[in-house]
Amino acid sequence: MMKEYELTCIQCPIGCALTVTADGDNVAVSGNTCLRGAEYGRKEVLHPSRTVTSTVLTENGEIKRLSVKTKTDIPKEKIFEVMDVIRKTKVKAPVRIGDVVIENVCGTGVDVIATKSVEKR
Repeated sequence: MMKEYELTCIQCPIGCALTVTADGDNVAVSGNTCLRGAEYGRKEVLHPSRTVTSTVLTENGEIKRLSVKTKTDIPKEKIFEVMDVIRKTKVKAPVRIGDVVIENVCGTGVDVIATKSVEKR
């Protein structure tokens, strides 16, 4: 059964209005001005995913919260589960940018990493 989706591409500042037509795994994308838009349209219809950014508490750090993000996209349906784990996480300073804060978060195969360095107080 063919379905049609109207999306706004988020891969660059242009924000192309995409029309994505899907029939099972057969996907056609129109309205994009670059290949990234076509890839985004296909992925968004077949396997939507997002990068999650947030903060975790620090222990003995010069700041109280450390900014973190998933190293790559995670399945969209896992966002709330991942955020529950992030909210419960506390790290000990010092932490360096790029350090793994949570390994393989929620079985996604994706690590949560520090996006800032925090020195010990």
